[in-house]
Amino acid sequence: MTQEKTESVVRQRIRGLRIARSWTLETLAARCFLSPSTLSRIETGHQRIALEQLVAIAKALGTSLDQLVEPEGADDIVIRPEPESMDGTTYWILSRERDRRGVTIAKMRITKERELTTPQVHPGYEWFTVLSGVARLQLGTRTIMVHPGQAVEFDTMTPHLIEAHDGPVEMLTIFDHGGEQAHLPGDRHQR
Repeated sequence: MTQEKTESVVRQRIRGLRIARSWTLETLAARCFLSPSTLSRIETGHQRIALEQLVAIAKALGTSLDQLVEPEGADDIVIRPEPESMDGTTYWILSRERDRRGVTIAKMRITKERELTTPQVHPGYEWFTVLSGVARLQLGTRTIMVHPGQAVEFDTMTPHLIEAHDGPVEMLTIFDHGGEQAHLPGDRHQR
């Protein structure tokens, strides 16, 4: 990335963080010991940003200098999931490996052919929303029908089993580490 593009991103970050905090130019300027006109010229690109100004602005905004000047990610932001199937369930992993949030996001399609018939228990929490079809969730002693547009979240120490009801069900799910190990194909969590 060129110096000009880097400075443009830094200026956008400064302005974005200021606005996210509902601060005026005057408020931020006072917190970083700059005049409002200097801060305005920095944000609009009419003045170069000196290192000591960046340090003061980062501190006032409650962020680090590294985060303020970090280059934009060069990675492709589009995830192109490949389906993985096993036992009547197809998975499309929609998050990057070792997601920084500590979760795995996946789309799942469960059919009647799913061989899993015993409820599972593992540490953590699970969340899913049904996109199409109806999911039958056995959660402890309860059976819950989850329809399109509905979402559930539950403690996975409660015995649970998710099945398709009257045809395939497609859902978007978020697994923590325990859920990933319990529900996704085995080779996935060895990477």
